Amino acid sequence: MKISRKLTAVFLSFLLALSLASCGQSTEDITETTDDMLIPPATENVVEGSEHMTINPRPIAALKGPTAMGLVSLMDQNRDGGSYEFTLAGSADEVTPLLIKGELDMACVPANLAAVLYNKTEGQIVTLAVNTLGVLYIVENGGESVQSIADLSGKTIVAAGKGSTPEFGLRYLLAQNGLDPDTDVTIDWKSEHTECVSALASGAAEIALLPQPFVTAAQAKLENLRTALDLTAEWDALENGSAMITGVIVARKDVAENEPLVMDGFLEEYAASVDWVNDHPADAAALIAEYGIVENPSIAEKALPHCNIVCITGPEMKDKLSGYLEVLFNAAPESVGGALPGEDFYYSA
Repeated sequence: MKISRKLTAVFLSFLLALSLASCGQSTEDITETTDDMLIPPATENVVEGSEHMTINPRPIAALKGPTAMGLVSLMDQNRDGGSYEFTLAGSADEVTPLLIKGELDMACVPANLAAVLYNKTEGQIVTLAVNTLGVLYIVENGGESVQSIADLSGKTIVAAGKGSTPEFGLRYLLAQNGLDPDTDVTIDWKSEHTECVSALASGAAEIALLPQPFVTAAQAKLENLRTALDLTAEWDALENGSAMITGVIVARKDVAENEPLVMDGFLEEYAASVDWVNDHPADAAALIAEYGIVENPSIAEKALPHCNIVCITGPEMKDKLSGYLEVLFNAAPESVGGALPGEDFYYSA
């Protein structure tokens, strides 16, 4: 049963509140804040005044990029105060310590980082929803030679993200399409996506692996750059029950267990925000630029339809996410924290 925002507020007056958090990016260099990284017990969020009590807004964090885009409508509704307080960060290293220390209730983070945090905190993190499917694309500059993954045989691909999810996803798709990633394709790894774009611009490379919104930004500079392959669609074509996933929203387990009505109310509002963003790309792009998620509103508007902003919950979330994490685990167990998460990792409304 879905709970409206107004009804959630009524329940909040009787419940002790906690804190919310939002989004992140890489699994490397997670700041260790305690010896065992266990999340501390929940603290009260109710402030007593001389005549009445007020509820502090719940803090939510997100990373600047696609995984924060779906939040902008909800952020705008709460800009002058409300149920939530949002923080945007440049990297996961800024978000994960706050979540671990209990200073955030929820956070938007990369899918594999959610699994790492679950393992690091001994199960004290739950995933509420998938918020971004795949954002990776194969692009080709000035050519039409790549029409399928099989066409990558014998080609050189410039890419960034070696040792992380872009590499694991690319290698998986190559293998599933009959190509050996080590012998049939040459992957020229760069340290940053901007280096890949520079290689395309200089003519040093013709094919690259890029995420959105880098694809759209690069196309604004290179008029002959085309999107050759959507890796999310290629993953879906395998029909293996999973999905390529970029980001999820997680919560501290104590918050999710003690205040399910709050979680369900938030997910209802979040889903509405995602729907608004996808249905109103121009208005959403203006907010995305205003909040500094993507600085150029024109780029944001053009990139939005290709960023796969979603809000997938319940059994569908579990099926898609568990399958994706299994692929990562088989490629590199450390990418998900050394072990696949248990059943309690997946929140059920």
